[in-house]
Amino acid sequence: MDWLGPAEWNALALSLRVSFWATLVSLPPGILVAHALARGNFPGRQLLNGIVHLPLILPPVVTGYLLLLTFGTRGPIGGFLSETFGIVFAFRWTGAALAAGVMAFPLMVRAIRLSIEAVDPKLEQAGATLGASRLWVFLTVTLPLILPGIIAGSILAFAKAMGEFGATITFVSNIPGQTQTVPSAIYAFLQVPGGESSALRLVVISVAVAMTALLVSELVATRVARRIGGR
Repeated sequence: MDWLGPAEWNALALSLRVSFWATLVSLPPGILVAHALARGNFPGRQLLNGIVHLPLILPPVVTGYLLLLTFGTRGPIGGFLSETFGIVFAFRWTGAALAAGVMAFPLMVRAIRLSIEAVDPKLEQAGATLGASRLWVFLTVTLPLILPGIIAGSILAFAKAMGEFGATITFVSNIPGQTQTVPSAIYAFLQVPGGESSALRLVVISVAVAMTALLVSELVATRVARRIGGR
């Protein structure tokens, strides 16, 4: 119980909170985008694919700055949300969740997309020939088959959100108790004398979370492969 100090517990609790909401809110659009990329044939498909994966290529600081320009209180979207609904993202934990969700979104979409592409289209076509709507076919045929992929994508997204640093600190700063997540706390501890032990404890937690996520994701992927192969 005394292994972590109050500041470390606060950072861990906030990281779990941020990662949970980042994953949960990203999941519905992640499934929609993954389905569109896997099954869709429309103008701008490659552009959408590029935009989705852009956070993986851009420096995280650039992504955070773009979020600040867009969702800050003076940004086009952030200003509207702030004035109309009182919703503020910049320098709030909600902004940390937004930044983490944006950075984790490509991993989630990719995992779900691969699962959808592994589903035989003939199964979906069979449902359509029986008079079922596209939505009903997706809910009753496609969704159960891609559920392991959704779980794997969500786990990877959660782990990525737990480790997000660059975009988060640029967008919401590093405010203890408000926006200081585990990576931000590690950075802060390393800047002060005697903070190495606290930083090391948080590093151990980060590595454990990442390894667990990878192992569970691989386990789910293996089960998907066996299920599709009929083994």
